[in-house]
Amino acid sequence: MSEIPAKATGSDDPSGGVRDRAAGAFASDASPAPDRVRDGFADGRLVDGGATPGDAVWQSSPPGSIYDYIKVASFSIGPDGLVDQWSLRAEQIFGIPADQAVGMDPIAAFIDPDLRERGQRKMAEILDGREWTGVVPFRMPDPVPGGGRGERGLAEVYVMPTRGSDGENAAVCIVVDVRTLRSIETDLAASQSIFGQSPFGFLLIDPDLRVRRANQRFASIFGGTPDDHRGKGVHDYLVRPEAERVSATLRRVLETGDSITDMHVTGFVPGSDERRHWSINLYRVHSGTGRPIGIAWLGIDITARRAAAREAAAARRNLALLNEAGARIGNSLDLETTARELLDVVVPGFCDLATVDLYQGLLAGDETPPGLADGSAELRRVAFSSAVSDAPYSATGTPVAVGAVHHFSFNSPCADALRAARPVSIPGEEGGLVQSTLAIPMVAHDTVVGLAQFSRTKGSEPFGDRDRDLAVELAARAAVCIDNARLYRREHERALILQRSLLPPGDPVASGLDIACRYLPGNVSTGRPSEVGGDWFDVIELPGHRTALVVGDVMGRGLRAAVAMGELRTAVRTLALLDLEPAEVLSALDEIARGLGTPGGVQQATRAARRPREADLSEVYLATCVYAVYDSVTRRCTFANAGHLPPVLVEPGEPALMLDVPPGMPLGVGGEPFEEVEVDLPEGALLALYTDGLVESRDHPLDEGLQAFVGALTDPTRPLEDVCDHVLNTLDTHHGEDDIALLMARVQGLPEDSVGDWTLPREPRSVGRAREYARTRLLSWDLEPLVDTTELLVSELVTNALRYGEGEIRLRLLLDRTLVCEVWDAGLVQPRRRRARDTDEGGRGLQLVGLLSAAWGSRRTPRGKTVWFELPLPDGETGLTDPAEALLSLF
Repeated sequence: MSEIPAKATGSDDPSGGVRDRAAGAFASDASPAPDRVRDGFADGRLVDGGATPGDAVWQSSPPGSIYDYIKVASFSIGPDGLVDQWSLRAEQIFGIPADQAVGMDPIAAFIDPDLRERGQRKMAEILDGREWTGVVPFRMPDPVPGGGRGERGLAEVYVMPTRGSDGENAAVCIVVDVRTLRSIETDLAASQSIFGQSPFGFLLIDPDLRVRRANQRFASIFGGTPDDHRGKGVHDYLVRPEAERVSATLRRVLETGDSITDMHVTGFVPGSDERRHWSINLYRVHSGTGRPIGIAWLGIDITARRAAAREAAAARRNLALLNEAGARIGNSLDLETTARELLDVVVPGFCDLATVDLYQGLLAGDETPPGLADGSAELRRVAFSSAVSDAPYSATGTPVAVGAVHHFSFNSPCADALRAARPVSIPGEEGGLVQSTLAIPMVAHDTVVGLAQFSRTKGSEPFGDRDRDLAVELAARAAVCIDNARLYRREHERALILQRSLLPPGDPVASGLDIACRYLPGNVSTGRPSEVGGDWFDVIELPGHRTALVVGDVMGRGLRAAVAMGELRTAVRTLALLDLEPAEVLSALDEIARGLGTPGGVQQATRAARRPREADLSEVYLATCVYAVYDSVTRRCTFANAGHLPPVLVEPGEPALMLDVPPGMPLGVGGEPFEEVEVDLPEGALLALYTDGLVESRDHPLDEGLQAFVGALTDPTRPLEDVCDHVLNTLDTHHGEDDIALLMARVQGLPEDSVGDWTLPREPRSVGRAREYARTRLLSWDLEPLVDTTELLVSELVTNALRYGEGEIRLRLLLDRTLVCEVWDAGLVQPRRRRARDTDEGGRGLQLVGLLSAAWGSRRTPRGKTVWFELPLPDGETGLTDPAEALLSLF
């Protein structure tokens, strides 16, 4: 190639200074400075950076300069004006290989036709030895096989005259693509704008992990000017553990080229102890030839965003905790269970340790817990929960076990919280486990019911104002549920007391029967409080050593059902004392049950039944009942049933069976008569009456429960108490869904020698004969103290039967726990006791019977009536009345 002269033209820069600005920018950011480049040449060799000229070696990597970014090419023109040399760069710019370009007229090939004449003149001047510099529009040659692309461009051309070996004039042309220069200028301006005006911290880090360049935003945060940060490393800004983590990340980005997005870095800024947080984005920066030259660092301060995120997370956590509390607290109407539900919510999501103390007076059922004035009243610890220890723990004194009764001293923080009904924060003790404790009074309806303590251990985040507000809200919700449970427990206990008061007290006693009974309120076996039901049973002694057995069930639950049960039970006892037949008793009960839900009572209910059915706002009470009357003399039992479950009978040596008693309609329905069934019971037979709670539940159908009950009665000879326990333990009665009433009776009829029965004709002599029969039998029973009284009263009753009765007279004496005398006749008129005037000669017979006997009365029979009286035995608790004094008292 021809020699290039060292001189240059003095012409202006046709590119408008693009070339110089681009060269200056890239010389500082991408390649060694020009003077360093010149210094790097020694004897035609390039010295490696940092080495002395004597140690210089040839550089094998691309040089990395402005020529990596701009397009510069060269070719030479021979004396004939044709291309005689074509560089590789020219091939890249123009897309024409050298074998096609050599010999080509550049004016004809690249200049538009309208500019060719001017181009020919310039070429002639150049070949005459003149230099020329200018910007020339050009176009690529028309596409030919393997040729150009036919595109247009703008090039800055520097033509230098030269002389060939034969002395002829020639020229060397250096061409620069102006479009590339202008693109570099635009990119440089954009880069300067982004780097200098960015509101985020921007760093360029070299391969040695040193800051090459920093923007003003970064300098404003860490102090100084941008140039002051040149050459610093990450250890100059971050503490060692964090700096090592970031350095390792920078090396990984430099080695792999994988960018890092949103890497969180924690540190401090000069002059402040506040911990700051940044979000860092890292990516590797390359030169124009693709060589890695460093890492770009873009940092955003996210301290406020992190704080807001923590606040939002805390708010969401608190809201979730409140939602969980609303779903889990108050599902049970039990005080202790509700307290445990509160602790299940707060531990460990809110605190590490928690306790609940309730006033002892509140648990005992007092209306208002005592000691609210000083906060030192007795409390019981009802719940404790710990995420770090299983042992009971107290952050304010001696540990208190669950269930223990204690109190806080007057000057203690907990007493202050109870006294003022405001939360108190208690710091932990030195060397202790607890960091801080919140003592939160549990307030419901302006009444403090207890104290909740929430503690966090050391190492946990301390309680803040938001935590205190949350604790107050949680404690208030639990307090309302606890107060509701307290009110429910009070009402439940009152209803239960009412219900139990309406049941027979103690162990019932009946003539000719061995009685055992059981009553279990709903949910007693499960430990969960529930509303009382309307189940009841009763054992009623009737005249003539007869006994009425009653079992019933009012449909529904609660205090209303218990009250309705009490009214029906009272009515049953009243009707039983009238000595009505079982079917008549149930018919009267049906009328009473219909009147319970009607404001006007039975008459109003009867009138409403006759009217067309309309909207009825009265409450309907329905009940089932089985009523049985057992005669210990005949061992005969008469049953009537109002929609109740059938009685079960177990005869000696026989399997248990359900008696076929017509069920009838429940009480309160009305309109249907009730039927009676008489059954002879053998000696030693076992009779069982019960309610549906014993044999029916949601999981066990009625038929299955009845069969299980019948199967459980396998040995009727066992003691009745053992039989009752065996039935309750065998059947699945632990569901606790309904009350259970069980009444069992073993037949023990009166012996024949305890009964005296005589028939007397209707004649006056029968009075003396009756006295003789009575005296003889009493003496045989060793009841001589009762002879005179019995003779006198028998004489009165037989005389009345002769005067006012009809048909034959029957005298019967019955000896059991008392002495009973009965006089039967066919008359239907019942005797009526009246007070005789002083001038009356008669009318004092029944008064005398009432004075001398423990009880007397009359009842209808299928063939007439029976008048009876009862005397206590001499060894009984009731003393005998002297007949003489009784006679004198009548006058």
